[in-house]
Amino acid sequence: MEEVFVNKVANSGLITFNLEEYFPAGERKYIDIKEVLFMGMVLKEKDFRDWVKAHDWLQYQGCPVAVGCSADAIVPTWAYMLLTSKLSGIATEVVFGDLQALEAVLWRSALSRIDLSPFKEGKIVVKGCGDLPVTAAAYAEITRLLTPIVKSIMYGEPCSTVPVFKAKS
Repeated sequence: MEEVFVNKVANSGLITFNLEEYFPAGERKYIDIKEVLFMGMVLKEKDFRDWVKAHDWLQYQGCPVAVGCSADAIVPTWAYMLLTSKLSGIATEVVFGDLQALEAVLWRSALSRIDLSPFKEGKIVVKGCGDLPVTAAAYAEITRLLTPIVKSIMYGEPCSTVPVFKAKS
């Protein structure tokens, strides 16, 4: 008697959601005000404005840019505003913070453009492994977007999942 193997994963109705398909490609850049601070601690307005005038802003052409300060220093708000104004029309995106903050904004933007209607009432497995650096922010964002419309969300691979969310019946 021949044994019949049944592919339970294929018959489960699970829908795999691969975040890598929505990965925001391209180089990211970071402007760290720390590099312009006097003695690594103080922003001198004249020196800062001179740096802004002399800086090569075209190196940020077509790139998303994070603007922040990695030093424990008090930086006046206008300094970030000044940098943002210089990047306007050059960078594709400007955010206050570090590269991690930039990634969160890029993922939120990319995922907000997805037509989620094919996932309505679905049992979703958000793929957990891959070749691209998908951030925790991306996983959190897709969970936020899918939770109101799906029956369940799992993390991992269809053959080995971790339950994340199940809609109330």
